[in-house]
Amino acid sequence: MLTLNTAQIDAWIVFYAFPLARILGMIVTVPLWSTAGIPRRTRLILGFAITLAIAPALPPMPVIQPASLAGLWILAQQMLIGIAMGFAARVVFAAIDMAGTFIGFQMGLGFASFFDPLQGAQTPVLAEFIGLLALLLFMAFDGHLLYISTVAQSFYAIPVGPEALAASSWRNLAELGSKIFSAGLLLALPVIVALLIVNVALGVLTKAAPQLNLFALGFPVTLMGGFVGVAVSLNYISEPLHTLFDFALQSMLGFAVPASQ
Repeated sequence: MLTLNTAQIDAWIVFYAFPLARILGMIVTVPLWSTAGIPRRTRLILGFAITLAIAPALPPMPVIQPASLAGLWILAQQMLIGIAMGFAARVVFAAIDMAGTFIGFQMGLGFASFFDPLQGAQTPVLAEFIGLLALLLFMAFDGHLLYISTVAQSFYAIPVGPEALAASSWRNLAELGSKIFSAGLLLALPVIVALLIVNVALGVLTKAAPQLNLFALGFPVTLMGGFVGVAVSLNYISEPLHTLFDFALQSMLGFAVPASQ
């Protein structure tokens, strides 16, 4: 007859509950899986499936009662770590959206926006186009599988335990915000430089021929030059996006270091 005691039940709960908290925290914030197009029930099932798949290969969990104060503290900490990992990955996609916004403003498409049902907000058209392209490239690079690999590695890089994380861990996460502006500007720089040349040429042309209507001529020329620049830059965008995706996966592991290390 099979008999179970309280210690064995607690061990089984801890074996799955702590990894599940971190994985679900990552799923609700990480790009691709956190979009409104994926139902909550599907995300919950995905979290359970990933937990069941990787739990046997994870390091030993702490021997603790899950309903105790210490157990609840560890559970909350795992949720925060998972949420922070998702935000660290989201920084890269925010930089891509920033690049599309920069280009759209320079082209004169700042007014062109529509409601994005996946984000639940108004989004510039060009930013949405580049963001969808980056998301497709990310899936082509097996990014959804890399998420699973990264969250599995995080249990070795950031072990489950009662130790509080270092204060510098959260500061490093906040400093990742600067990547939004630097990476976004670098991605948009080729098109912005091309549009700057177009605007300088229009200024010289207007000075040489004052009878030309700059407002009637400038907008279509700038718009056409922006589309040409975007079309040309799409041939070379995969390599910098791949670098950004690698940075996102590394930042998911590197932002939080236990205080004891």
